[in-house]
Amino acid sequence: MRSWLSRRNAALLAAALMGLLMAGVSLAQAQNPRRPAANAATAPSYGQRDDVMRFADELAKRHSELDGAWLREQLTQARFVAASTRLIMPSPAGVAKNWAAYRARFIERTRIEAGAAFWRANQTWLDRAEARWGVPPEIVVGIVGVETLYGRITGNFRTLDALATLSFDFPTGRSDRSAFFREQLEELLLWCRREGRDPQSVSGSFAGAVGLPQFMPGSILRYAVDFDDDGHIDLERSDNAADVIGSVAHYLAAFGWQRGLPTHYPVAPPAALVDRATLLVPDIVPSFSPAQLVERGAELGPDARAYEGLLALVELHNGDAAPSYVAGTSNFYAVTRYNWSSYYALAVIELGHVVAKAVPPRQDAPRTPEPGGPAPGLVTSPPPSSAASAATPASAPTSAP
Repeated sequence: MRSWLSRRNAALLAAALMGLLMAGVSLAQAQNPRRPAANAATAPSYGQRDDVMRFADELAKRHSELDGAWLREQLTQARFVAASTRLIMPSPAGVAKNWAAYRARFIERTRIEAGAAFWRANQTWLDRAEARWGVPPEIVVGIVGVETLYGRITGNFRTLDALATLSFDFPTGRSDRSAFFREQLEELLLWCRREGRDPQSVSGSFAGAVGLPQFMPGSILRYAVDFDDDGHIDLERSDNAADVIGSVAHYLAAFGWQRGLPTHYPVAPPAALVDRATLLVPDIVPSFSPAQLVERGAELGPDARAYEGLLALVELHNGDAAPSYVAGTSNFYAVTRYNWSSYYALAVIELGHVVAKAVPPRQDAPRTPEPGGPAPGLVTSPPPSSAASAATPASAPTSAP
C-alpha cells in the first residue's frame, strides 16, 4: 500500500487490507471499473450529521489554512459508500494463503509487458531516483505494477466519500479503525487545499489510496515529491510518472532502504521443527546473523553467509503444499513497509526482476544485486503464456505507503 501518522497504523491497516488479496479478491474485481462505485446523487450525505460538522469545526481550529465554511461545504458533499464498509472487512476465517497462486496473479504476460513499457517510458526518472535515493528501477517498477498495473487500475471511488464513510460509519465486526481514517480525511483536505485542488475530483481505492502508487493522503503529505519540479505533486498521471517514481523511491528510502543491498537470499529452513519455530518468531523483522541461522540448522549459500547484516527467515505458505522460504534482508523489510506482507514484498521483487530482464539495461545504470536463484522449495511459475494474459489484473488495495 502511505506513511501515515504512525508506522503501526500503516502496518495494521495494510495487514487487514491484504486479507482481500489473499482471499483472491482483487481491487479491480472489488471496484468494477466499468461502473461508478456509488451513486452520488442518491447516496446519503454527511452534511446533516452533527458529528461530521463538529469534525469540520475542529479541523478549522487546528489548521489556520483551512476555512471552516469551506470544510463544511466539502464534507456536506461527501456521500456514504456501502461498498467501502463491505470491502474493509477481513477475509473469512480459514482462507489458506498460497504464495504460488498469489505470485501467478502478478507475474504474468500483461503485467510484464506493461512494466517494460513503463520502464522504457520513464527510464530517465527511474535512473535519477536510483541515483538520489538508492532504490533501483526494478523495485519501483515492481511496486507500481503490483499496486495498479501501471495506472490501469487506480480505483473509481471518490476519495472524499470513501474516507468519510470509514471515518464516521466504520463497520462493526472488526477492530475499529475510524480514528485512522479520520486522520486520513484530514490529510486529504489539507493536501487538496495546499494544491488548490477540488476534493471532489480525487478518486482512488475503497480505502482512500490514491494514484499509481496508491498513497494514502498522509503519505502524500509526508513522502510524495515534486520530482519534475513543475510546482505540483501528481501521482495520477501515467503519461508522466516522474512524481510517482520519485515518491515511491523517497518513501522506501525513508523506511530504511539501503543502496546496493540485495532484498533476500535463498535459504533452506532447519529440519528440526523447534529450530524452525525459533527462527520464525520475529517474522519478517531481520533478527539473526547468518551464523545464527546456520547454527539453528538453516542452509545458506556463500553470498548469504558473507552478508554482514541481520536476516529474517521468511515463510510463505503454499496452501496444502510445502511452504517456501527466503532469508530477508533489511531491504526486504523496507519493501514490507509499503504493505505489511511478505507475499506482497516478494511479488514486488520478483515482478521487478522479470520486467528488468525484458528491458535491456543501460551500461552505466547499476542494478540491485539479484538473489542467487530460487530458494530451496521456492515455487516458481512457468514462463508467461497467452492464457496468462487473460487473467484479471489486481492491485494491492493499500497501499499504501
